[in-house]
Amino acid sequence: MRPIRRGQSPLAVDFADFTHAKPDLVGRLGLYCSYCERRVATNLAVEHIQPKSMPAYAHLAGCWNNFLLGCVNCNSSKLTKDVVLANILIPDRDNTFHALQYLEDGTIEPSAAAVAAGLEPKVNATLALTGLDKAALNTPDVNGQQVALDRVRQRMEAWLLAVESLNDIVSNPAVAAMRGSVIRTAIATGFFSIWMTVFQADQDMLNRLV
Repeated sequence: MRPIRRGQSPLAVDFADFTHAKPDLVGRLGLYCSYCERRVATNLAVEHIQPKSMPAYAHLAGCWNNFLLGCVNCNSSKLTKDVVLANILIPDRDNTFHALQYLEDGTIEPSAAAVAAGLEPKVNATLALTGLDKAALNTPDVNGQQVALDRVRQRMEAWLLAVESLNDIVSNPAVAAMRGSVIRTAIATGFFSIWMTVFQADQDMLNRLV
């Protein structure tokens, strides 16, 4: 889960209409869900970390520091669940990249570092909150080929694309432009943590991805 920095609020006061924060959030964070990291060109929503529908958090409805960007899947998984910040990890204040381990089969689990630091319960709570712990759906087409309609299978597709991109770079070491092309592909695809995992042995690419 990509750590983010939304920066200071563009307003001196809270937003009267939280949807008006979207241009500034997208300008700073990109068109990506803050939780699953997918690129969402349309229908990306201003997401309230602590739900505005709960009386305890109603005063945060227009608060910049309570905003992230969310896709329909992560938003619907969170719904109006009570979000106790001390019990989960949030990408705007925690090192969520090092706490989560992304695997080739599309699953996400607590990293070894998170387990060693005693953060496994928080990681699991975060995955459950956003639905990132859900299993892949069985959605074959008429030819029996699985279609990536869910986040798990979409992560699997992103992993394969990242591996193919890595192989292209390894096979063409003299083609400097190849690295820039791969970065453009990663930006267009999303799934930052998968690209960082696949390219973990290539410091130059890690620097470019960051």
